[in-house]
Amino acid sequence: MGIRHEAREWALQFLFQSEFNRAESLDEGFRLFWQHQEEEPATAPRPPDAAAADAQGRQRAKARQFAEELARGVIAHHLEIDPLIAKHAENWEIDRMGTVDRNAMRIAVFEMLHRDDIPPVVSINEAVELAKAYSSIESGKFVNGILDRIRKELRRPARDPNPVPPEKREE
Repeated sequence: MGIRHEAREWALQFLFQSEFNRAESLDEGFRLFWQHQEEEPATAPRPPDAAAADAQGRQRAKARQFAEELARGVIAHHLEIDPLIAKHAENWEIDRMGTVDRNAMRIAVFEMLHRDDIPPVVSINEAVELAKAYSSIESGKFVNGILDRIRKELRRPARDPNPVPPEKREE
């Protein structure tokens, strides 16, 4: 599993958790979340030597940073993201969607709108995989349909990172 995939899983878990258990602040929420993650048994085997353990630690730190960037971005831009999802979810109110599906889509839409370094098809694929892993196979189809409709409205390449920085793009 790549570090960005792991980070997306953490971001999804954090967003899911924060819908039900609000912390006093976002920073406090992350502190509690990471504390809980450290208590969980590691799924990856322990590296055989100190150098490998250091490399694994750096990878984990990168994944944690990316997870926080995603979750903070979704939270900061939810007033832009949720109406876009609702607009493309025919006959579905966003609050009636499954919590996993809703948050997987929020992460993908945040990436498509605000992370020009990530091709939209990667964001969609990751959201579909998260929905299938944490919700259901049918959720994957549901998430894919909505996100693909959103992607078609974007003015950027679907399969490549956006070569034009956001400040240089015509709006």
